[in-house]
Amino acid sequence: MRIAAPALSLVCVLLSAVAAQADRRVAFVLGNGDYRTVMPLPNPTIDSTAMAAKLRNIGFEVVEGTDLTREGMTAKLIEFGRKAQGADIAVFFYAGHGIAVNGVNYLLPVDADLKSEMDVKLGAAIDVDTTLDQTMGDAKVKLVFLDACRDNPFAERIRSASRTRSVTVANGLAEMKSGEGTLIAFATGPGQTALDGSAGGHSPFTRALLDNIATPGVEIQQAMTKVRAQVNESTRKQQLPWGHTNLIGAVYLNPAADGAAATPVALGAAPATAAAAPVTSEVELEFWRSIRDSNKVEELDAYLTNYPNGQFRSIALARIASLKAAPPKPEKALPPGVDPAVTTAEATQLTEDRLGLKPSQRRDVQRRLSGLGFDVSTTGTFGPETRGVIRRWQAARRYVESGFLNGPQHKALLAEAQPVEEKPVVRQAAPRPRVEQPAGQMQPAGRQQSSPFDGAAGAFIGGVIGGALRR
Repeated sequence: MRIAAPALSLVCVLLSAVAAQADRRVAFVLGNGDYRTVMPLPNPTIDSTAMAAKLRNIGFEVVEGTDLTREGMTAKLIEFGRKAQGADIAVFFYAGHGIAVNGVNYLLPVDADLKSEMDVKLGAAIDVDTTLDQTMGDAKVKLVFLDACRDNPFAERIRSASRTRSVTVANGLAEMKSGEGTLIAFATGPGQTALDGSAGGHSPFTRALLDNIATPGVEIQQAMTKVRAQVNESTRKQQLPWGHTNLIGAVYLNPAADGAAATPVALGAAPATAAAAPVTSEVELEFWRSIRDSNKVEELDAYLTNYPNGQFRSIALARIASLKAAPPKPEKALPPGVDPAVTTAEATQLTEDRLGLKPSQRRDVQRRLSGLGFDVSTTGTFGPETRGVIRRWQAARRYVESGFLNGPQHKALLAEAQPVEEKPVVRQAAPRPRVEQPAGQMQPAGRQQSSPFDGAAGAFIGGVIGGALRR
């Protein structure tokens, strides 16, 4: 019996390991780049191929596709939906064109030829919300990565075809909320466009995902913190990934430590302390770097919540105390006729979409911002540069900073007086003083002075010469 107890314990451990390895992990990976009616995208197929290989290496069954038509996408999604039923973890990765119409996100197959809102909604595009609900609804953990925030050539076509009704077409994707057990990550913020990266390589977002999400012993939300920091740095702060999460417990895509056999780690359980400690320290450093220059108490509080005994705890507490002790900023006088809510109402992609700004009106916004000293290119589109300038303008006016506009803020901008360009002063030459010539001196040609005797003398001489000729 003394031998039986250790043997029984060993059997239990082995059974636990087998059970952990039997966790069902399924992924859908698609890259669409060879579009038929618009300029092709060079990187999505490269991004998706690398992502599929990465996920297979850590135990995922991958349903993969590249450059799929509407029919091909539907077939692959049905296959993925069947395999993802009851899965422990389901991953959805898409790289290619996406579009947001009236706040709903759609993925675009390579044969999409969108000319109107009707084309989008009657089957030429793939509704993201419906797709995720139908394919991943039964999975315990759902991770969604959308590298589809590129500047979309279909957007202007749809706007032009919708003159008779109000249709909002965003440049990037619209904000999405995650359900329970779900993490959704976008390449950049709602309504913004992401960078493609160098042709033949990876986009900045996919590159960061490949570098971080499969790191052994790193929890997925910690990995996403590193993804955001890497993209922010590699794009020189032109792009910052955005996401929404409702995960319950910790999720590890690759729970095994480097150089060690796979250790069974249940969802919500932490990996071995010895393996996780150095990784956690590095992730903490990345988190701190992302907020160390912040003057927002809530961001510093977020660091303390995640790392209550972190190495920067004292600095964060001191900064929070300083911010809370600072006297409130005096209220700034608003231009006449501007709604006082401009200082408190938050602007989002949705509030900006409701304005229905046409390209000419967007150019007007950019010209006004430049006229006020917030230099920005007049392109008629609100890309990362314009979003950053809007944030600076909002900060200077003590509005809620978001990089988007709402009705009160747009009216406030239109009400701001633009600097008047000074016209050059045209100086008139002073009249020359009249110079009297000495008597008897001949006047220059063209400037002879008249005399009251000139007429009489001429008449007398003319009479004398005429009389002589008659004789």
